[in-house]
Amino acid sequence: MGARILSDTRLADMAAVVLRLRLVSGDQIDVTYEEPHAVDDEVIDHVLAALAEDAGALHCTHGDRLIVVFGRGVAAVEVAPRGAVL
Repeated sequence: MGARILSDTRLADMAAVVLRLRLVSGDQIDVTYEEPHAVDDEVIDHVLAALAEDAGALHCTHGDRLIVVFGRGVAAVEVAPRGAVL
């Protein structure tokens, strides 16, 4: 029961955005990026700033997997505040 309460608290403190990443290979992948104690606009700015750097990387989730996205492999980014990108 304690873990559930911790999980609910964590979700309340996180701003999350769904990113559709088009990779330089032409493939695309939808990932979720979360940042604690931030609002959606700040999160989007952080994502774009990190991916614009030469060595920029983001820790994202894809389903139940944690993945690292490197900016040099991303050709384009689409952003949705919540849910699937349509």
